[in-house]
Amino acid sequence: MLTLYGLKVSYFTGKMEAYLRAKRIPFTFQSMTAKQFMQEFPEKLGALQMPVMQLADGRLMTDSTPMIDWLEREYPDRAILPEDPALAFFARLIEDYADEYLWRPAMHYRWSYWESAQLLRWQIVDEIGRDVPVPGFLKRWRTYRRQRDFFVRRDGVNGQTWDHVEDAYLGLLRMLDPVFARRDFLLGDRVTLADIGLMGPLLRHFSMDPVPSKIMRETAPHVMAWVMRVWTAGDRDWGTLPETLPEDVYPLIAQICQTHLPSLNANAAAVAEGAAFYAVSLQGTAYDKLPSSHYRVWCLQELQRHYHALDAAAKAKVDAVLGDGRAHLLEKDGVKSGYNEDGAAPFGAQSLAVHHNVPR
Repeated sequence: MLTLYGLKVSYFTGKMEAYLRAKRIPFTFQSMTAKQFMQEFPEKLGALQMPVMQLADGRLMTDSTPMIDWLEREYPDRAILPEDPALAFFARLIEDYADEYLWRPAMHYRWSYWESAQLLRWQIVDEIGRDVPVPGFLKRWRTYRRQRDFFVRRDGVNGQTWDHVEDAYLGLLRMLDPVFARRDFLLGDRVTLADIGLMGPLLRHFSMDPVPSKIMRETAPHVMAWVMRVWTAGDRDWGTLPETLPEDVYPLIAQICQTHLPSLNANAAAVAEGAAFYAVSLQGTAYDKLPSSHYRVWCLQELQRHYHALDAAAKAKVDAVLGDGRAHLLEKDGVKSGYNEDGAAPFGAQSLAVHHNVPR
């Protein structure tokens, strides 16, 4: 029996719960305490991250993407990675976009709007802060200020970028709602890594936080229905997948190529120069000061690694969809992150993965 430590409002905890449920992997959930989050787990794993998974033999794992890769090897039934290598690459690309790029609008809708922030500061403090001997109003005030300042304002959300940040969510709903009106899951008739990745932002943030949840219910009800389908996917048998990427997913890939990949490249350049921040223009909107991340260099490195591992036929299929976006994928081809060079993830010290310093 696996034990998953996290929070019931957490981005990546929700992603991992959705994965384990879809795979029918037995697990128990434990709400993480502040002491576990800030002290006990970092001392053992070398990273301040959520969720953390404990195996039956006592080993601890963290970082959702490597955790899923490891679990897929241990639990091969009901595989979430498509058999077709080109389709598998697109599933990984969508997962990375959901993990890293949609983080900003998810945090924005949670902490920039008081209706959402008021609820979430109570929920977070009541769950993770229950062992902190400080008056509740002070814990709620500190949680709100920290999350808003660190994950919204410091992450480039301001009057200049506000509309573009929100359109990352609103545009996603416009793209996905007609897809889920036609079929149950993003790539076909079964859950894939693409669906699991999207559950990070779309489950615990966009479908549950008051402000984005209302938008989803009223403007994209088929996306809301998809969230529940993925959450209950363990109750159904696996269907089939097409041999090629469905054309109605092309707009999402184009969006990723115009936003996420240029941001990853600008971040990689900043990290290589030792800069703490970077600037990038995305779809005509200037982000003047975004925090650089070693971990996101690893994300780009991994996408390039998976791309170069494709055979000629699969690579041709991917290139046909990427179009000009291929240049963004390979703009800094061969980038080196310095993260997980010994292949220890999801076990062991992961000191560069501190971007997952939730509660979230």
